[in-house]
Amino acid sequence: MTSPWIPGTPSPELSALARTERLVVALDFDGVASPLVPDPMAARALPETVEQIRRLTALPDTIVSFVSGRSLHDLRIITEHEDDSPVALAGSHGAQYWFPGEGEAAPTGDATEEGAREELWAAARPIIDRYEGAEFEPKTFGMGVHTRRADRETEEKLFAEIDALAAERFPHWRRRAGHRVLEFSSRTEGKDAAIAVLRERFHATGILFAGDDVTDEDAMRVLQPGDLGVRVGPGESAAALRVDGPVDVARLLSALADERAAGQE
Repeated sequence: MTSPWIPGTPSPELSALARTERLVVALDFDGVASPLVPDPMAARALPETVEQIRRLTALPDTIVSFVSGRSLHDLRIITEHEDDSPVALAGSHGAQYWFPGEGEAAPTGDATEEGAREELWAAARPIIDRYEGAEFEPKTFGMGVHTRRADRETEEKLFAEIDALAAERFPHWRRRAGHRVLEFSSRTEGKDAAIAVLRERFHATGILFAGDDVTDEDAMRVLQPGDLGVRVGPGESAAALRVDGPVDVARLLSALADERAAGQE
């Protein structure tokens, strides 16, 4: 059962996580660290969230990571991520990684068939261009179609056309639908894979994962005892806690940083 978290009130789940030996704080970006915005590349983390991430990464045995469906290149842009950043990144739903002190990790898994991604782009773009308010997003392993500027009728018709295209020519590619976005990828990894990689990489004894969309539930479902899932906004979820939006995410991170810092004194 997912329970509301009310800022300023005690939370046994958050307090227990704050005391874990090695903590990983994993955050989706869009709709979690940043509000959803019409232009996907204009998304930026709230200043108060950036401050709490700074506080958390300054604490011993505490790692922060963004876990996103964005390609790693785009994720670095929207997170304003520099080469000396202490923040880890998991892009493309767990198919790409960047680690502090190391940089971009060598790719693993099966490569996309030569030319297949560009074939998809070439077939999809003329369809997307016919619909007002729709936007094409190139991705390392596929593409996304955003409709945040379009009405719901336009979205329904466009997604139906793109689905038909993918079913005919790319039937084995993974389909994901989210908040006003439809994605197709030649890779099958989900955010559950990202959680597993982060757990092993940083020897985490506890993980906080916060997400707002259907694709984030892959990660929620693999959290273990000692971890904490936080659903941002409405929708069914396997998370233990729920907050209203990105502003409350920042407040929750502040409460976590306060308790963890106090416990380490």
